[in-house]
Amino acid sequence: MYRIALKMLFGDRAKYIGLVFGVAFSTLLINQQCGIFVGLISRAASVIDDTPEANIWVMDPGVKNLDTIFPLRDTELARVRGVPGVEWAVPYFKAMATVRTQTGELESALLIGADDNSLIGIPARCVLGDPFDLKRPDSVAVAKDAFGKVWRGEEISLGKTLELNDRRAVVVAVVEDLPKFTSSITFYTRYSQALQYTNNGRNQLSFILVKAAAANDPEAVARQIQAQTGLQALTSDQFRKKAIQYVIDNTGIPVSFATVIGLGIIVGVAVVGLMFNLFVLENLKHFAALKAIGIKNRRLLAMVLLQAAVVGLVGYALGLGAAATFFETAGRSPNFRGFYLPWQVAAASALVATFIMLLAALVALRRVLFVDAAIVFRG
Repeated sequence: MYRIALKMLFGDRAKYIGLVFGVAFSTLLINQQCGIFVGLISRAASVIDDTPEANIWVMDPGVKNLDTIFPLRDTELARVRGVPGVEWAVPYFKAMATVRTQTGELESALLIGADDNSLIGIPARCVLGDPFDLKRPDSVAVAKDAFGKVWRGEEISLGKTLELNDRRAVVVAVVEDLPKFTSSITFYTRYSQALQYTNNGRNQLSFILVKAAAANDPEAVARQIQAQTGLQALTSDQFRKKAIQYVIDNTGIPVSFATVIGLGIIVGVAVVGLMFNLFVLENLKHFAALKAIGIKNRRLLAMVLLQAAVVGLVGYALGLGAAATFFETAGRSPNFRGFYLPWQVAAASALVATFIMLLAALVALRRVLFVDAAIVFRG
């Protein structure tokens, strides 16, 4: 019986291909959009991920994300260092700057200032040069992806000069960092050097990076810092979640992606449901003939479910393969770096494909279960 079911399915190639295409298209759309969404909102916390040495971030109590910063007084650094359980605490500067590219165009860039002594805050992945050369005057490190945007068409090299906020800067290192949410161009320098490139007023300390002592729980130390200094102190994980949640709550990104994903599911249900219903309708005489020779409804039910399972499995495999190919191919572009397909999304799309095929099968089963076996003997 199951062989007959597969012959019925593969015998109508046009509808079989249409059914597989419907499931594949829905799977591709869901995986692609979900993967892009996950990669995009992850960029909201990329600065935190680039600084794994620190497990606590201290900031003004009103700060909600990494982009809206109210600078602290320099004296707050000493107060934080005096909190029990703090192994070390260093300053961290973050601001937007204007850079003039090789062609004379102005671009917005992200400027990161790391601790002068330890250089904590500089990405550990160095492509070219030595980050400790940042101790030279007017020296900066540039992100690998940003190099091609400032010096278009040139190979990555050191010694390049540029105007950063109308001041001279010399590239002494090229580092590989995570893509940022607000800017595609990122420069790194020492904290004291970053202050010279900007003029943000009397208070310029953006964040204080803290490492809790080995014997202390970072969350407990963060609470102690908050209680003793009155500043907001969050662990890296807490701050990462807060930064991402801010993007989700205050931008139209989730609604936009959810709309596209929802349309993909609706289109999949509509196309697959309609075509599977037509497929069963055209083969209704075959099911009636089987019923006439004594095949019971549960066997017919198993045949239809087998057909639905084959369509769903093949369509899902093709759609997932197309989505994986998309991320693999597009990920070679610097502008698309950081986008990927999480396994959780692939698993969720498998459930969606199962739901689509079950819904289509349930609609079609009504005709199969209540078909009159006598129609096979009618003219």
